[in-house]
Amino acid sequence: MPDMSASASLALTHLVPLAKELDEDKVTPGVLGFIVFAVMALAVWALMKSMNRHMGRVDFPEESEGSEAEKAEAAGAAEKRG
Repeated sequence: MPDMSASASLALTHLVPLAKELDEDKVTPGVLGFIVFAVMALAVWALMKSMNRHMGRVDFPEESEGSEAEKAEAAGAAEKRG
């Protein structure tokens, strides 16, 4: 069975010089970061559009304040009769 620590240290010695070549003051997300951001922005836009359409379809009957008073008067009149 091969020694894993030897292969890990060998890989590390090859990767360290590559990491030193990078400019430590300049880190950018690159093209992949832009693509991920653009896909997320499109998904949020589509969800907001769908939500707006569904909220526009919602319709429920609203009772005005006057109708509540009328119901209370009607209930009181029914109690006096019976």
